[in-house]
Amino acid sequence: MHIEFRLATVDDLPALLALENQCFALDRLTPRSFRWMLSHANASLLVAQRDGQLMGYALLLFHRGTSLARLYSIAIAEQARGHGLGARLLEQAERCALEHERAYLRLEVRTDNPKAIALYERHGYRRFAQVEDYYEDHTTALRYEKRILQHPTDETRPVPYYAQTTDFTCGPACLLMAMAALQPQRPPSRREELRLWREATTVFMTSGHGGCSPHGLALAAWRRGFRVRLLLNTEGPLFLDGVRQPGKKEVMRLVHEDFCAELQDSDVIIARQAPNLPRVLAEGGLALVLISNYRLTGSKAPHWVLVTACDDEFVYLHDPDTDHARHRQALDCQHLPVSHQEFQRMSLFGGRKLRAAVVVYERESALGQR
Repeated sequence: MHIEFRLATVDDLPALLALENQCFALDRLTPRSFRWMLSHANASLLVAQRDGQLMGYALLLFHRGTSLARLYSIAIAEQARGHGLGARLLEQAERCALEHERAYLRLEVRTDNPKAIALYERHGYRRFAQVEDYYEDHTTALRYEKRILQHPTDETRPVPYYAQTTDFTCGPACLLMAMAALQPQRPPSRREELRLWREATTVFMTSGHGGCSPHGLALAAWRRGFRVRLLLNTEGPLFLDGVRQPGKKEVMRLVHEDFCAELQDSDVIIARQAPNLPRVLAEGGLALVLISNYRLTGSKAPHWVLVTACDDEFVYLHDPDTDHARHRQALDCQHLPVSHQEFQRMSLFGGRKLRAAVVVYERESALGQR
């Protein structure tokens, strides 16, 4: 069967919708979703065509700033099934992901779809998660992943994921994940998320509520019995450049001074250096790292992420910010692979090139040179 593979265009929309309705009774992509994927999304929609007729498609989403691609949906027309088109579309999707410099491809599949499961496993996909009540009819999803570049990493450290519930609690969400990984008996909760924010907030930001400063997060972790190392390359109040009103700046200065006074009475170690992530992880620590959200979402705002693993090629992140408008779900924000070069760029914030990290350990963990 001669098949032509190409990128979809808006002219394919009627055929794509017909194929979607033929293949799926639930969880269908809408006309609006297809148009967004074709015109605005960081995505590639591949179609398989025979004699001018659409035989199938594969939709890939690319997570900005990372080396991760997601096979969001794949569909094969009834008359094209049984001829290996699914495998060929999957291979085309992997080739497309590589062309976009992605190292990992992830996907979800229903537990009651044994043919698709067999296809993915034959092509080297590894099951790494199971999600209950994932689909519209409450069916469980299996999550698969394939390293489409060479030299696979070791298993990532088991770090639970927690999505921030407000626009300004990325730091508390990261600290909740770190504490839950170090002490599994303390699961994250929204009450604790907001309590941490109240303790660590800068009060104001460019607009709306202020996020959390490195000093505030370090104190919050220390108060809860963890050993903490605060790493940053600058002194003085942070984030003032984005605030115009003198009164707000004065409040932020006072908050910063109060944090510094409390830190002097603690055993938090403060150092002017970047974290040695492999050593931090090897010694049982976890690093909350401040980044510029521009590298992930295009928004020029400070943002906290949690480093969950590290190998020779990638730093892996839990990003607590899910953005459903961009078709990102919590599952898309876990163990994100980011190249070391890209991570170095994103972990510089603002005109002052701020680097900041809060490294958290269990009390008995050794603290060596970082």
